[in-house]
Amino acid sequence: MTIEKNNKILVAMSGGVDSSVTALLSKEMGLTPTGVTMVLFDDENKNVTDAKAICDKLYIDFFPIDLKNVFKEKVIDEFIDYYENGLTPNPCVRCNKYLKFGALLNEANKKNIYYFATGHYANVEEKDGLFYLKKAKDDTKDQSYMLYSLTQEVLSRVKFPLGNLTKKEVREIAEKNGFHNANKSDSEDICFVPDGDYAEVIKKYTNKNYPKGKFLLKDGTVLGEHKGIIYYTIGMRKGLGISYKYPLYVCEIDLKNNNIILSEEKDLYKDNFLVRDYNFILGKAPDKSFECMVKTRYHQKEVPCKVDVIDEKTLKISLFSPLRAITKGQASVFYDKDYVLGGGTIS
Repeated sequence: MTIEKNNKILVAMSGGVDSSVTALLSKEMGLTPTGVTMVLFDDENKNVTDAKAICDKLYIDFFPIDLKNVFKEKVIDEFIDYYENGLTPNPCVRCNKYLKFGALLNEANKKNIYYFATGHYANVEEKDGLFYLKKAKDDTKDQSYMLYSLTQEVLSRVKFPLGNLTKKEVREIAEKNGFHNANKSDSEDICFVPDGDYAEVIKKYTNKNYPKGKFLLKDGTVLGEHKGIIYYTIGMRKGLGISYKYPLYVCEIDLKNNNIILSEEKDLYKDNFLVRDYNFILGKAPDKSFECMVKTRYHQKEVPCKVDVIDEKTLKISLFSPLRAITKGQASVFYDKDYVLGGGTIS
């Protein structure tokens, strides 16, 4: 659906300080904001109430939108499927793609609202008719890694008002404007796994008991019994319950035989891997083969690599120096200095 450019902007609001300041700054840009809160669970009254209170204070329209079914299908079900198949998912990437920059943009279209804003710490730069995704000013809060799936169409309409602010500055703006949530703490966990115990959440959703299996060394030596595939991720050390002559880490999940392979830490390092379901911000790769920087985890520092485009679905990544615990299911994101080139799923 094509929307004519206008001065209306839909602001995704979680009830937290970042999205509240985003709504304020959107209004100060001279745009006409409408706040929207995604209802993803049955007990989200607090977030809706907090977001509406800010909108009332700013004299802007507000509405909640029930996305529980979409969230379950696109985020939670895939999260479970990944763990059941020995992978480690990144649900925030999926949520951005299918809900925040998917379902909410569709809602903006329905309401004839052209612009869309979120409280992400990132930046968009327009140059020669193209839109580039850039890192935020505040390195400690930069969320560009989670946004690699954005397209030119989306970037042409999105605003990130917090991109050139630090978290401290955002809280100061909130306090100055009398926002009740100015000092509301940030959520550090996955929203549907508030206590960090993702395996118990999976069991609750699926009502399954996952079969136990063997802990093995790479040479096949049996070291003990594991609790079930879903409890383990690559690089994991704590909670294995295995005592050995040297520290052991999960280096491989053998789904076919229901085994967890353990090794020394040095065996966790790899210098190449494949990426599938990739997206490049400008719509295509810079070249058939190119060099750039890459991150394979959100809080990781970028490292240099070479990217080879194998086909429409697959990239081969060759690292200049080995990285620890490259994990299937996680996002691999490519950078050229402060610009996000694109990314995909490690396979």
